[in-house]
Amino acid sequence: MTETPSTGTGRDFDELDALSTEELREQAFALARERRDVGFFWSVLRHLPNADEAAALDGAPNSVGPTIDEAVALWRELTGHGYQESAPLLRAAFIDYLMKH
Repeated sequence: MTETPSTGTGRDFDELDALSTEELREQAFALARERRDVGFFWSVLRHLPNADEAAALDGAPNSVGPTIDEAVALWRELTGHGYQESAPLLRAAFIDYLMKH
């Protein structure tokens, strides 16, 4: 019998996978902001539709969290509040990030 590896926070894949994509995003973004992990935010932006426009947003390095949040919020508003075809990739990225950190 094998066990599902747990995250550093004591949560396993099944627990994280039960969360909505938006809940996963909120938790992953909060952790990445705390860690100042610009690479994670950049990888998320690359998976969003219209990533070219979102990547063009200007922001100081210390304000990357709010800038990314604003870009995602704007994108969601313009596309009908959903992740559409990017949802599986984003879910996987959020879960992976939360499990690794």
